[in-house]
Amino acid sequence: MSQVARIDEAAVRAPAEELDALVVGAGVSGLYQLYCLKQLGLKVKIFEAGDGVGGTWYWNRYPGARFDSESYSYAYSFSKDLLKEWNWAEHYSGQPENEQYLNFVTDKFALRPHIRFNARIKSAHFDGKTNHWHVETEDGHRARTRYLVSAVGILSAHHFPNIPGISSFKGMSLHTARWPKDKVDLRGKRVGVIGTGSTAIQLIPEIAPEVAHLTVFQRSANYACPLRNSKISDEEQESIKARYDEIFERCRRTFASFMQESDPRKTFEVSEEERYRFYEEVWAMPGFHKWFGLFHDIMTDDAANESYAEFVRGKIRERVKDPKVAELLTPRDHPFGSKRIPLETNYYETFNRDNVLLVDVKSDPIQAITPHGVKTGAQEYELDVIIYATGFDAITGELTRIDIRGEDGRSIKEVWDAEGPSTYLTFMSEGFPNFFIVNGAVFCNFTRCAEVVGNWVRDCVKYLRDHGYQRMEAEKAAQEAWVEHAASLTEGMLFTKTDSWFMGSNVPGKKRQFLFYAGGMPSFREKINEVAAKGYEGFRLS
Repeated sequence: MSQVARIDEAAVRAPAEELDALVVGAGVSGLYQLYCLKQLGLKVKIFEAGDGVGGTWYWNRYPGARFDSESYSYAYSFSKDLLKEWNWAEHYSGQPENEQYLNFVTDKFALRPHIRFNARIKSAHFDGKTNHWHVETEDGHRARTRYLVSAVGILSAHHFPNIPGISSFKGMSLHTARWPKDKVDLRGKRVGVIGTGSTAIQLIPEIAPEVAHLTVFQRSANYACPLRNSKISDEEQESIKARYDEIFERCRRTFASFMQESDPRKTFEVSEEERYRFYEEVWAMPGFHKWFGLFHDIMTDDAANESYAEFVRGKIRERVKDPKVAELLTPRDHPFGSKRIPLETNYYETFNRDNVLLVDVKSDPIQAITPHGVKTGAQEYELDVIIYATGFDAITGELTRIDIRGEDGRSIKEVWDAEGPSTYLTFMSEGFPNFFIVNGAVFCNFTRCAEVVGNWVRDCVKYLRDHGYQRMEAEKAAQEAWVEHAASLTEGMLFTKTDSWFMGSNVPGKKRQFLFYAGGMPSFREKINEVAAKGYEGFRLS
């Protein structure tokens, strides 16, 4: 191209969209944050990578995907009308209904016109001269915004294992976190599932009856517990709606904002007979009672944990006919509850089927994906479909895949790769002004956290506006103190003894640390409200 014909592309680009606030992601947190900021009269938009709302419940549409907290405890609490109008069909609702619910919320509160779909963020750079973020999507749309709010979720960046030959497979390859919208016909197919975490444990019983043969590649067994789901009757529906205030108050006071509360007794304070009677009572209950409803020392005392872990192992052995398969499905390499407890329906019984094979890849590792299937050291398993149920680069993964740069030009990936995911109050990272992180980095029932965090950010933005501040950033000393405080909370907790996505150790090269705030939701709420009451102590406002 000649000098005369050369065109300055920047000069002909459309001007950037001007916003007060830009929220990244139209999931549970993002939708609520949009609602909150709209209440302030701000010009605010969500940029969403997909073509619909829902976040987790948009992307994860694999067979069997559903809540493992009670539907009505996961619901938004901010609108009495919404609570009256929406009827949950099941105690633990499935993905189609969850996506439908979030669409219902979106339209009821007129949020859709404020969402830009198919707008995956490519870059977001902070301009210290104007105190604005300059954001660009992968398709070239640009926006300039005072406040940037990350609501990308904790389980968004799906993770593929580092297995040679993945691209060589000639059959169908699927990842559970990017399941197609159109129905996948697995009838008569030879299917392999790699992974046995929560997702696989929901998926496997759903597809086993329709496939010709199912091969499950397991590295680590899990303590899966019965979900015990059921339909909600008309009478129960009325009762739930009458008790919503009670339900949300109960969630408000529990450690992780679930409906279950731990028993105040210690495991060995009661007789052996009473202890096992209590275990059986808890086991018969639905949902997370089998995790959060136990004696309160279950996650801090090794002997107490082992007592219940062996009880759970016994329950697994009762349900699997082949003793060798039962032994492979019985976890012994980590304490109960130190990984997220999967809730299941007929998972263990699935391995009693003639068309299901369990392969232990801890003793016989996968060496490669071949054009025809999966090759371990011992043999090659020929397959028509491979399903990767291999999890996520949790909490930080989706953020570090975006080119987010603070005032000094460093990316958040560079900072966090060097130091680990360092924040103040989980909300802001030093060096990234006016950038709120509302990804749910507190160990709790997600929607209950999303509302607390969304309200805090809303009130903070209002405070900044009312006091004429244009810029807010975490102070380094406050952030360092918070990181030290958060780390101290995990001392003595059995979570830290196990490699899991809780610890970031499922992703090679990621710094090993507990990725959630472990102090419990009541304590977290108290601390962030105290900071706000002191004029946002620990933040620099200008």
